[in-house]
Amino acid sequence: MEDEDCPDLVPIDASGAEETQSSPSSKIPVTIITGYLGAGKTTLLNYILTEQHNKRIAVILNEFGEGAVASMFWVDSELGSDIYLDGIVSVVDAKHGLQHLTEEKPEGLVNEASRQVALADLIIINKTDLVSGEELNKVRTSVRSINGLVKILETQRSRVDLSNVLDLHAFDSLSGISLQKKLEHVKTTHAHLDKGIITVTFEVPGNIKEENLNLFIQNLLWEKNVKDKTGHTMDVIRLKGLVSIQGKSHQVIVQGVHELYDLEETAVAWKEDEKRTNRLVLIGRNLDKETIKEVFIATVREKQGIS
Repeated sequence: MEDEDCPDLVPIDASGAEETQSSPSSKIPVTIITGYLGAGKTTLLNYILTEQHNKRIAVILNEFGEGAVASMFWVDSELGSDIYLDGIVSVVDAKHGLQHLTEEKPEGLVNEASRQVALADLIIINKTDLVSGEELNKVRTSVRSINGLVKILETQRSRVDLSNVLDLHAFDSLSGISLQKKLEHVKTTHAHLDKGIITVTFEVPGNIKEENLNLFIQNLLWEKNVKDKTGHTMDVIRLKGLVSIQGKSHQVIVQGVHELYDLEETAVAWKEDEKRTNRLVLIGRNLDKETIKEVFIATVREKQGIS
């Protein structure tokens, strides 16, 4: 089978389907796979569907990185009652990936390969046998400069340990503990290209009001009235974080893809002697860490929302 051929459909066991409908905890996890033509995403899809992992899963092959498929899981409540978005996996070609990631686009257009990396929860750098160690390191560095939060796997012929690909829980509250550890190690990155996509992270201590947090996110994602020092609108592609909301005993996870976002209380409780804090990670273009942090503090403090 050619790399980009569509795989055969795999029938779902009828008895398993009945279990799913009767049990709310039996939602089917959905994995979205993105990647440039020839990167190996269809090979990965076939491997996931044919490997014996004894999991009920659904996989969507997404040719574009605009995030619309991911967004529909929040918009369509009926869809969300049967399935949930487990994570976004992007396959990067080790041989040609750097060329795609560093390709300059006309003013106003986003590099599609970079956008795919920005949206991903997991990056699989494929075909590593076709490049030298130095070339592979350049691809790895480029990926990390775009998405400082993403996990990176390196492989050949799209063969990976599926325990690292499935059950990511990247979009639900079950990722609370693992996300807390990740956020502690994320650093602000620098773009390889002028106006390229980067990762920005900051932390502000204290409790905040949920209404003030919503105002900050909506100004950033909806109104788009937060600008960098040169007057360019900050374009946020992916938002993730853990915050401390007044009146809530547990950490709250913040998730955003383009204009859509969601807040969900996690299973991780704040300890009595623990310093409450708010840590956010933003991935996008024209992002300025100090400006975003200043706007965040000004917004949550405007109505005495931080304590």
